[in-house]
Amino acid sequence: MTTYHFLQLYWWAIVSLLGALLVFLLFVQGGQTLLYGTAKNEKQRNILLTIFGHKWEITYTTLITFGGAAFASFPLFYSTSFGGAYWLWIFILLAFVVQAFSYEFRNKEHNLLGKRTYDALLMINGWLGTILLGVAVGSFFTGGNFNIDKMNITIQSSNVISYWTNDWKGLELILNPINILLGVTVLFAARTLGLLYTINQCRRMGDDEAMQLAERAHVQLKVSALAFVVLFVIFVYDLFMMTGLKVNVASAVNVAGAQPGASGAITPEVHAYLHNMLQVPWILILLILGVVMVLAGLAGALFCNKGRCALCKKCGINPDSQCPFNKHAFYVVGFGVVLAVWAILLSAGFNDTAYYPSLYDPQHSLTLYNSSSSRYTLEVMAYVSLAVPFVVWYIAYVWNKMNVKKGDKTDY
Repeated sequence: MTTYHFLQLYWWAIVSLLGALLVFLLFVQGGQTLLYGTAKNEKQRNILLTIFGHKWEITYTTLITFGGAAFASFPLFYSTSFGGAYWLWIFILLAFVVQAFSYEFRNKEHNLLGKRTYDALLMINGWLGTILLGVAVGSFFTGGNFNIDKMNITIQSSNVISYWTNDWKGLELILNPINILLGVTVLFAARTLGLLYTINQCRRMGDDEAMQLAERAHVQLKVSALAFVVLFVIFVYDLFMMTGLKVNVASAVNVAGAQPGASGAITPEVHAYLHNMLQVPWILILLILGVVMVLAGLAGALFCNKGRCALCKKCGINPDSQCPFNKHAFYVVGFGVVLAVWAILLSAGFNDTAYYPSLYDPQHSLTLYNSSSSRYTLEVMAYVSLAVPFVVWYIAYVWNKMNVKKGDKTDY
């Protein structure tokens, strides 16, 4: 493996991790879907908006960071997806923009739109934003209608390298069943995490309205968690059965200075993503570990409370104390979601796989070899990425400081 290819793999891992963290942080959007149906009055809606209003900026910042990292490390993907499928991305960005000013203006005096309008916009962000993001991520596997011609850069009158080959400009991705399946899966993942976070924070607040909201969220968690698990299993099965596109490294032209695979033919491979998991076993381990953590956290949230389940009795937990499986369910499930989604995204680009297939011509598909920045750019960015642990520490510190504490008043 060349140093250049290692850097390409490294940055695909970073971009994939940011995508996985974004899916976890969509619990804010999932919480916003609870404004009507779970919350029964204005007091409970204010409690929900206080809980999630302290966290929405982190989700939005992660979305921007994901786009920025993709632009810096794989600019051809950025220009192809964000520039070609722009109607899909415009709707995603609009869904997130309305969230920002809804939190800002919902409780302003004499606002022209009224609380109900801003609540509706937050619901749109919660339902539509998560589904459309899932659709966009699904295109990593199902592909898009685009054409790549790097020679266009030499033509002054037509220097566009990549362009979409139909007039739908990304809207056709919404019609793909696999994309929709992943979109709905992301929605229920976000909603499940939102319910878990609501239960966690309402119990910390401790007043009667908050406890009633927590009890109702616990009831709805059963349906949402079951839907999430079933949809995820169906998606993973479809993914493993899918035919992917692989770079035939052996057929690459051996030119002096060229990296392996840079000009290799791209050919279809049945069960490509299943083979990726089996041939790169640590990715499969990440997936399995993530699934186990999700199931363990959900089991703790649903069945393990104050020593009433067999597991608590076996562990000898004091019946008067809250079971740790129940108390920390949000974080256990959340970390499991990050690992599982990270593994799935890694499998899209690792093992010489085309992570953005072209439906126009498979040879125009995007791979780590043909779509990344230069070696120098990736090297400089790799040094900058060494600061990531400090950023993570700061986010964790701010997260803890912004958590709702017992007795906090609602402020939205």
